Amino acid sequence: MPNGAEIHDVVIAGGGPTGMMLAAELRLRGVDVVVLERERERSPLVRSLGLHPRSVEILDQRGLLDRFLALGRRYPDGVGRFAGIVPPRPVELDSDHAYLLGIPQTSTDRLLEEHAVEQGAQVLRGAELTGVEQEDDVVTIVRADGAVLRSRWLVGCDGGRSLVRRLLGVGFPGEAARTEWLLGEVEVTMPAEEVAALSEEVRRTHRGFGIGPAADGLFRAVVPAATVAEDRTVPPTLDEFRAQLRAYAGTDFGARSPRALSRFTDATRLADRYRVGRVLLAGDAAHVHPPLGGQGLNLGLQDAFNLGWKLAAQLDGRAPEGLLDSYETERRPVAEQVLTLTRAQSVLIDPEPGPQAVRRLLTDLMEIDGVGHYLAEQVSGLGIRYDLGDGPALLGRRLRDLPLRDASGREQRLFERLRDGRGLLLDRTGALTVAGWADRVGVVADASLPIEEPAVLLRPDGYVAWIGDGQAGLAGSLRRWFGDAA
Repeated sequence: MPNGAEIHDVVIAGGGPTGMMLAAELRLRGVDVVVLERERERSPLVRSLGLHPRSVEILDQRGLLDRFLALGRRYPDGVGRFAGIVPPRPVELDSDHAYLLGIPQTSTDRLLEEHAVEQGAQVLRGAELTGVEQEDDVVTIVRADGAVLRSRWLVGCDGGRSLVRRLLGVGFPGEAARTEWLLGEVEVTMPAEEVAALSEEVRRTHRGFGIGPAADGLFRAVVPAATVAEDRTVPPTLDEFRAQLRAYAGTDFGARSPRALSRFTDATRLADRYRVGRVLLAGDAAHVHPPLGGQGLNLGLQDAFNLGWKLAAQLDGRAPEGLLDSYETERRPVAEQVLTLTRAQSVLIDPEPGPQAVRRLLTDLMEIDGVGHYLAEQVSGLGIRYDLGDGPALLGRRLRDLPLRDASGREQRLFERLRDGRGLLLDRTGALTVAGWADRVGVVADASLPIEEPAVLLRPDGYVAWIGDGQAGLAGSLRRWFGDAA
């Protein structure tokens, strides 16, 4: 390639929800982004059915929530469940979005891609990455059609079978699949009320089974497979799908004319590292786990939200030392916790006597104050606390949405104020300043701010980076997260 060829800031391999969210986050900060997506069309298959409260908050922080609410449905009782166990009392979460937003992944994929394109990302479909080479300051990406791209950074968001991860030689240890499920969207001839009654009956003993209405008059069915397929990239046949429905429900419900059929498993793996030189991993390329609790897509979105502002600062030349590496330091433990939660839930749906005894015990434990709340916070993403050192309990946690007033006295919400992608100082003392960082950090100085702390510094992702009332401490935190003063 000629030395004068264009060098992009970032190439993202994989145009799923993680890749598109990351592309939009980078474009918000003026980064040149190209997304390479192998498939020519978005997948019609609905793998994820919902967004958890922290992901909903992220959408609100970017002004996207109304688009998603228009196509989804709120389920307030959906956030307190663990392995399908209904909590004995409603779980109160510290969020204005304490609900599961039911929305098919096809809609999520489309809305996030539209957002990325609106922000200015270049999306190339039918563009498969086949090779990666790194030099000191550039990454060379080879496509299947022979085209070559160069970029300063590459992010692999290319799924659980990530080629980027394999080309880097990053280990992916964990547990191989022991159970497989078949997923299909099909027409059925059985009346809907009979389908619902039979599904409820089967789920009393087989919680890995389910069938219910989907979009466009179809039904979405999940059923355990007979064995774990050797090649899970090969979709099941309709005959195989019908056979498993009959094995568990005694009928195939008249399943026909499938829109999509696929497989998924309980394989659980976590990448050894999230970065090799100028290449990073995010989403399923960095972690895979059983689908129980519906956390996979949400975990990837939150990876992208954490990485975007840090990578943009690195490209801008103002990232303090260690900022980009904090992506792995913060997000890998979160993935480890999600793997633990999903492993536990996959055990709890096993119909064998031992797992069912544990399930009954957990059901009893959820009567204790705090147990259900802890599980709901973990699954929802609201319980994440990054290790930012010793300090008050709020340090390292996200701050919920708050009513604010701007400089002119106009009412404004905290999440609206965060939409510019900058940090924010909430100052009740009126004595603090971000002079030298004003291009990267905004200020709301108001003695009536609805916070208990004298002042709080928020990172661009809404997590609390500092709490206090002294200028010296604030300046140290500003340098840590936003680099040197201008």
